[in-house]
Amino acid sequence: MDYSTRPLTQEDEPFLWQMLYEAAHLEKEGNLTVQDAINNPDLAKYVKNWGRKDDSGFIAILETSNQPVGSAWLRLLTGENKGYGYVDDQTPELAIAILPQHRNKGIGTQLLTHLLAAAQTSYSSISLSIRATNPALSLYKRFGFEIILGSEIINRIGSISFKMKIDF
Repeated sequence: MDYSTRPLTQEDEPFLWQMLYEAAHLEKEGNLTVQDAINNPDLAKYVKNWGRKDDSGFIAILETSNQPVGSAWLRLLTGENKGYGYVDDQTPELAIAILPQHRNKGIGTQLLTHLLAAAQTSYSSISLSIRATNPALSLYKRFGFEIILGSEIINRIGSISFKMKIDF
């Protein structure tokens, strides 16, 4: 399937909520919905009021139907609003997700390529939080993200998560 990418806009916020649901693996936690992501303050900070000064990202669109299928975005979460992948007040956190039926088709690679190229002009690094079992771990490593030693934690579902960071 052919798809294109474009920068995210404020109008993409509803789709970002769906992508946050996918990125947080809520579907694997049983009977949780996109509304559960919206209602969870630890998750909602990644999307709520999208379009702030430091927000940036890309969306992948199926060209045949003009339907969004994935997104990768950055948000600078600081102070009392720190996210799961927080390393410092100058490093934005990455979130990325692809709709399940469109995974493993290179869309994530394309989104990450665009996002990292754009981010290098504004930031010296990017961080993220990832579950140890997430198949995207190899994607991040391929792009140069490295595990931050000592960042391992037990996440909200009782498995291991850790932080990763890429320096430009």
